[in-house]
Amino acid sequence: MQKRGALARNNVKDLTQGNAYRLILVFTLPILLSQIFQQLYNTVDALVVGRFLGTNALAAVSSSFNLIFLLVSLCEGLFMGAGVVISRYFGAGDRDRVSRAIHTDLAVAAVSGIALTLVGVFFSPVLLRWMNTDPDVMPEAVSYFRVFFAGSIPLCYYNCCRGILNAVGDSKRPLYYLILSSLLNIVLDLLFLAVFGWGVWSAAFATILAQGLSCALCFAHLFRKGEVYTVELRRVRFHRDMLREILRYGLPSAVQNSVIAIANVVVQSQINLFGKYAMAAYGVHCRIEGFAFLPITSFCMAATTYVGQNLGARQYGRAKQGARFIILMGMVVAQTIGVCYYLWAPDLIGLFDSSAEVIFFGSTQARISTLAYTVLALSHIMAAVCRGAGKAYVPMFVMLGVWCVFRLFYIMAVVHLFHDIVYIYWAYPLTWVITGVIFLLYYLLSDWVHGFEHGRAGVR
Repeated sequence: MQKRGALARNNVKDLTQGNAYRLILVFTLPILLSQIFQQLYNTVDALVVGRFLGTNALAAVSSSFNLIFLLVSLCEGLFMGAGVVISRYFGAGDRDRVSRAIHTDLAVAAVSGIALTLVGVFFSPVLLRWMNTDPDVMPEAVSYFRVFFAGSIPLCYYNCCRGILNAVGDSKRPLYYLILSSLLNIVLDLLFLAVFGWGVWSAAFATILAQGLSCALCFAHLFRKGEVYTVELRRVRFHRDMLREILRYGLPSAVQNSVIAIANVVVQSQINLFGKYAMAAYGVHCRIEGFAFLPITSFCMAATTYVGQNLGARQYGRAKQGARFIILMGMVVAQTIGVCYYLWAPDLIGLFDSSAEVIFFGSTQARISTLAYTVLALSHIMAAVCRGAGKAYVPMFVMLGVWCVFRLFYIMAVVHLFHDIVYIYWAYPLTWVITGVIFLLYYLLSDWVHGFEHGRAGVR
């Protein structure tokens, strides 16, 4: 086994030594910035589409949002599982297992990209009809959806490579690559839509080209010799022991992500019944909320990597210390953003679509949900802490029960009883509060820091 110091080269960061608070902040900031630029992909698409092609085209892009999230989230969960495995063995100083986990992760990305391409291209009309998509926007929604998923392979590989680099403590390079690709995406959106006058599909095509750039840059770095994460094509395959571990930690995360996505798809299908203005407003709100959610996502990634590395090194007290800090910071930052969104909701939504109906629907949802962002942050960061500790089944069952089953029964009941979109909007903060309470009790009362110990004997 390699000593930990042998792994801590210039391009990776050992989070098991040094001031925990400073390390977390230095590691999290590049992730946050990269998340901001990642969010620019879909947001710029919606902004430019809404401005140049009108409400119908904006509704078409919006109708695809949660469906895209549903399909991509399955693969993202597996990449999360790989990140847990890589960060754990990096913290333990086991170079050989780190390498085998990375090469297995790349094989998973290849299969995931092919599967997403086939499903997205061939089944988009069926999936969009299932979501009650307005017939007026169906042709444009199908074209956007199909072109977007034609680029699934670079999408999967970029997210895979970003997860690998984050797991070994390198959060800066994914940021640099994403900045370049996001700028390219903005330029191409304006070129294709404003200058060439192409249809809504060209916004998805711009995203594919930009993602291809970030994917190529990541691979160029991973092929560098002498690093703990160095990739050799001949070793890219399913290493059986690593695949088992990735599936062990990744499948619950994939199910958890899918549960959230399925619930959102059902919510979207119910909102679609209220017409194209409600559809467009919901899509705009999701994109604005995506920016508000970025600090939560960033702290989640930091929590999984930090907890995984420190528990891999058996530094239990340090893992708890860092987890507390990350949870507190995430809650404070998320609620601060929530208050700002609450105050400026009409102005922000009006940037995408100036119609009074869209602004009304979007502002109503924003002002119902934003004041509960603190418990949303608590729920997601605690789920990330559980994943980093090898307890991936805990957030899966909690969110399956509350964010899927309870939320869907609630929505079906209120739509049947009241047929008022406001009650659908209340489904989000209500379920956030319930899961926040459950996770807080789990964090305080359980022995989550020994999650890996129960399975360590089975790993050879």
